[in-house]
Amino acid sequence: MAAHVILYVTVPDEATAKTVGRALLENREAACVNILPGMRSMYWWEEAIEETQEVVLLVKTCRHVVEAARQRIVAMHPYAVPCVIGWDMHYGHPPFLEWLEDQCAAAHQR
Repeated sequence: MAAHVILYVTVPDEATAKTVGRALLENREAACVNILPGMRSMYWWEEAIEETQEVVLLVKTCRHVVEAARQRIVAMHPYAVPCVIGWDMHYGHPPFLEWLEDQCAAAHQR
């Protein structure tokens, strides 16, 4: 199991993305958040196919804080069923992974 995780999160707009991203960073539950606007989603919801514009958050975090990050995202999210999925980082650039770990380690120093 890798020590580093990327979370993929969709939100309705850039304002929500910035609010959630900043909270994750301020609480040291992420080292970096990328905001990707202009994503179009199509999905089933309440027996109908929906289509909407969304914004993607890519949250770079560490395994020891990933559950806290997930809980914060869900608590702040306006959707009834937010998309929060993650996968382990493998083959990362070692200096980047060290930097990532240093940023998340600060969560334990608070």
